Amino acid sequence: MKLPRTTLILILLALGLGSFVYFHEIRGATVQEQIKEQKQKIFSFGEDDVQSLTVNTKKLTLNLERNPESSSKPKWLIKSPISGPANDAIVSYLMDLLVKGNSEPTLSTPAKQLGEFALAPPQATINITLKNRQSHQLILGKSNFNGRLLYAQADPAVKPDGNINVLLVSTDFANAVNRELSEWKQPVDNSQKLPPLTIPNPTPTNSK
Repeated sequence: MKLPRTTLILILLALGLGSFVYFHEIRGATVQEQIKEQKQKIFSFGEDDVQSLTVNTKKLTLNLERNPESSSKPKWLIKSPISGPANDAIVSYLMDLLVKGNSEPTLSTPAKQLGEFALAPPQATINITLKNRQSHQLILGKSNFNGRLLYAQADPAVKPDGNINVLLVSTDFANAVNRELSEWKQPVDNSQKLPPLTIPNPTPTNSK
């Protein structure tokens, strides 16, 4: 059965329109969403890429290094202000934020205004050194107006116009770094320190 020329043209137009909608609307939206997610990610390195961390807060400067004995526990060691095993759960919490954390759209601001965001001086600074010797830095400031996010800078650099990008990141970063030294240390297993239980021998009684 031969279709009329007009019907055939309409079918071809419908197919063409369908292809246009798919590639420019559906597929295009997916690509744009992927690009958006990539732009929102704070850093692009993975957890296994990190060799050491330095956390600076108003109370503490802490240096952490990956345990060279990769198969042993803990995975992280405290190098200063004391030496000893680190609390893997606490360090992993911070690492997860650094690796998977996203940021809200950036705000371009003059460097002289960083103090308004508590970024100069900062509330806390995290310096990251990778196994390939590359370094990264995350600077944390104060909370935004509704207290849901923190002002921050990631690998801060002055742009050609003299401004610096300010990010908005999760307040979980503040919870992750503002800790006492005792929290960073590996918990002590008290069960291993208990002396063995001894049962005294019963005193023999004289029978009459």
